[in-house]
Amino acid sequence: MDQGSVSGDFRATRVIRSSRRRKTVAARVQDGVLMIYLPARISAEEEKVWVERMTSRMSQRVIRSSLNDDRELQRRATLLNQKYFEGRLHYASIVFVTNQSSKYGSCSPGSGRIRISHRMAAMPAWVLDYVIVHELAHLEIADHSSRFWRLAHRYPHAERAIGYLMGLGMVSAEQREVEPSDLVAPFRDDASVPEPLPPRPTRGRRRA
Repeated sequence: MDQGSVSGDFRATRVIRSSRRRKTVAARVQDGVLMIYLPARISAEEEKVWVERMTSRMSQRVIRSSLNDDRELQRRATLLNQKYFEGRLHYASIVFVTNQSSKYGSCSPGSGRIRISHRMAAMPAWVLDYVIVHELAHLEIADHSSRFWRLAHRYPHAERAIGYLMGLGMVSAEQREVEPSDLVAPFRDDASVPEPLPPRPTRGRRRA
C-alpha cells in the first residue's frame, strides 16, 4: 500500500503487513522509498501511529547520515583544536545528531564524545565554529566556570555567536551561570533492530 511521501526525505512510503510478524515493527529505505513492516493484526489507528513514528525516526537517520558522511565536522574540529587549544584536546568522536531539541551541543568529557545539533549545520560557519570550540573546551573544563569561559573565549567571535544564538532563542541569558547541559544518550536508530509492539489488552473474563 503506497501512502505517498510522509516527509520530504522519501519518494513514497510503503506499508507491508505480514501475518508472520507478530510483535515487532521495522523499517528501511530502498531506492528512496520508505518500507515499513507491520504485523497484520494491528488496527488502522495503530498503523497510522507507527507510520508517523517510523517516518520520523528514519528521517532523522537520513539527516544524520547526510550531515556526517563527508566528515566535514571532524575536519573543522581538528583545525579548531589546533588553532585554539594547541592540538592538545583528545576526543573519541564528534558528530551531528537530531535528538537535541533544546540545546546546540553536548559533550561527555569522560568518554570524549561530542554531539552537535543538526540545526547548527544551517548556521553561519562562524556560529558553528563557536559551538565546536565551546564543546571542545568542555573536554578540559566540565562546568561553566570563569576558567571555562576564558578558554571558550579564545574563539574571537564567541560573544557575537552567543548573541546570534540567543536571538534565535537557543541560548538563555543565564546560560553562563548554569551547570552544563545534561549528557544525552546516543540515539538508537539501527533499523535492523525491530521495534517491539506493546502487548495487546486481553478481553477475557476476569476470574473471581
